[in-house]
Amino acid sequence: MLPRHRLIDLSVPLENNSVSEPLPGTIHYVDHQTEGLAQMSHFFGVKPEDLVYSQGEGWAIEELKMITHTGTHVDAPYHYGRTSGGQPAKRIDEVPLEWCFAPGVIFDMRHKAAGEVITVDDLKNELTRIGYQLKPLDIVLLQTGADKRINSKEYFLQPGLGRESTLWLVEQGVKVIGIDAYTLDRPFAAMVADYRRTGDGRLIWPAHFAGITAEYCQIEKLTNLDQIPMPFGFYVSCLPVKIKAASAGWCRAVAMIPE
Repeated sequence: MLPRHRLIDLSVPLENNSVSEPLPGTIHYVDHQTEGLAQMSHFFGVKPEDLVYSQGEGWAIEELKMITHTGTHVDAPYHYGRTSGGQPAKRIDEVPLEWCFAPGVIFDMRHKAAGEVITVDDLKNELTRIGYQLKPLDIVLLQTGADKRINSKEYFLQPGLGRESTLWLVEQGVKVIGIDAYTLDRPFAAMVADYRRTGDGRLIWPAHFAGITAEYCQIEKLTNLDQIPMPFGFYVSCLPVKIKAASAGWCRAVAMIPE
């Protein structure tokens, strides 16, 4: 039997027309009294008065139309490119479960300004501050504080990893990197501004494209990292929905705190 743990929800919900999504999805809610009743009448050939237990009401279901990168989700290596580390990139249904259930480590990056790069030195300094050495398969959680602004346009004002800092984490044996913001990279606007200023295409999506060089996954749109009472010594579960051949899968990310 597992020891007692307290669970902390690290996930944001899938929402209809969410302001925190550049490509908002939609949810069509089928309720008990109208469409749900009509569907049950069609499938079972019954009249409302026949549904005694429900007092003439049908079921409730929801129809979602949204990308797999909506809400809290895990990006598979295939999201970044067709190959990863010189091999065919893993789709989300091919990601090892062991990557998605492992010890967690929080890197507090709330001192970094929006648009700034989280550097290798930032990561090393934080490890020194908390007195921890990364181990293979640790799940790294980057805390920026962006989740506290999720219902506003300011949600997209965040720091993000660069190519070098992403690859450094993967070199330590990390396979999953999470962030409490929309993207692991810097904001789209910041990358576009730098590209227009320099003409250097390497400034576009460097943290994501690092996954073409070295295999890793991301958890994007986490929340509640501030509720985890320690920087390490807990477990993270971020098992993604198993969607055949997809580049990502929605997940219910949870921190497991030992008691």
